[in-house]
This record gives sequence, structure tokens and C-alpha cells, in this order.
Amino acid sequence: MEVVTTGVLLIALCLVAFLYASVGHGGASGYLAILSLTAYSSQDSAWLKQHAWSLNLLVAGLAFIAYRRSGYFSWKLTLPFIITSIPAAMMGGYLKVDHGIYDVLLSITLIFAAWRLLAIKGKDSEALLVAPPPYHIAAVIGLGIGLLSGVVGVGGGIFLSPIILLFGWGDAKTTAGVAAAFVWLNSAAGLVGNAISGQLVLEAGVLLPFAIAVSIGGFFGSKMGAEGLSQQTVRRLLVAVLLLAALKRVVELIV
Repeated sequence: MEVVTTGVLLIALCLVAFLYASVGHGGASGYLAILSLTAYSSQDSAWLKQHAWSLNLLVAGLAFIAYRRSGYFSWKLTLPFIITSIPAAMMGGYLKVDHGIYDVLLSITLIFAAWRLLAIKGKDSEALLVAPPPYHIAAVIGLGIGLLSGVVGVGGGIFLSPIILLFGWGDAKTTAGVAAAFVWLNSAAGLVGNAISGQLVLEAGVLLPFAIAVSIGGFFGSKMGAEGLSQQTVRRLLVAVLLLAALKRVVELIV
């Protein structure tokens, strides 16, 4: 029975990685959702965040490689966000914060972002960079997302992607490439913050099978998103990811 349960868990992690990687995300919110429904739910928040971040590094790294190789990435769009998000994510990882009120606000934010993306009219642009954001605005956004990412245990792509698309700063696939780099760097910063604060509790024996599962899903998902899907399909997948993340938090609050 335990073998079957473990198999189901690994398949679920693989599928989450596949879906999230297709839109340039690492999948931390999905991994946290799955782990919260298993025996691992009894682990403390530091353990859950660190294992989710570690899986993020693998999947977001694969997504970044796939999208960049396909020409969907811009340092000009990425840098203003990451300059402030990296130290903020490190600080968030260092802090120990209660997530109750934040989960409510986060659920509302994700649902609103998904609704706004569904409401976008017109054909998605194929341009590499549509209209870059003002530097100071991108820096403030990166700071806020980085801090939230470090506190909650995600990479931040689920916040950054809808913001870029809603303001017309990039097309769907370029946004995915930018999000992948953003997620990787914030996840690494969050882990460093946790380590500095003495909270590091990674278990290699647990992490290894998880890593294999998400690497398989992440490889095929990122390849499909970068090479096989249209801009509109990638955007719709992002909406699905946002709604799944919001649903996860709503279920947690109810249960």
C-alpha cells in the first residue's frame, strides 16, 4: 500500500511539473498542495518550503533552458525585477511568518489575475519584447514578489507572469522565459535565507525520488511549451495554473 501511495505521489509531482514548466514556472505551489494532502503535511513550514524550492530549481532551470533556446527570453525585461527580488526573497526565507491572513489575500489575488488574463482580448503578440516596464516600477514589483516568495516558499512566477501580460510588457512565451529565470533565482535566494537563519532541514533521501519525478515532467512540459504550443495556448495554461494554485489555498482554508 505504501508503495502504491508513493507511486501516486510521484506521478502527481511529475504532472504538476509538466503543467507548470509549460508556462515557465517551477511548480512550488503545486508541490506544496500535493504534499499537504499526504503524510508530509505534518512537516513544518521550513521543511515544506525547502523541498518545494529545491524542486523549483530543477523545473525552472529546465524551463529556462527550453524557452531561451527557442528565443523567448529577454535580459532587458528580467533584470529590473530580479535586482530587487533576490535580496527580498532571501529576507523572506530568513523570516518566520504566520500564513493565515496571507492565504486569504493570495487566493483572491490569484483568482483576480486569472480572470483578468481570461478577459484579455486580441491576438497575442509574437514580438520578443512588447513594451518594457519603467525601471522603478519593475524594481518595486520585484521587491514585493521576492519578499512574498521567500515567506510562502514559492518562486514568484505565479505573480510575475500575469503582471507582465496584463501590462503588455511581454508576450506569453517571452513571459514564460522571464518567469523561469525569476523563479530559479528567487528559489535559490529563499533557500539561502533559510540556511542563514538556521532552518535548513533538507532530506536527500526524500528529495531524490521527488527530483527524478519533477525532472521528467519539467523536461517534457518545458519542451512542449517552448516549441509546440501557440502564444494563446501558453496563456490559457497559465490561467489554469493560477486557478489551481488559488483552489489549493481555498481548500486548505476550509479544511
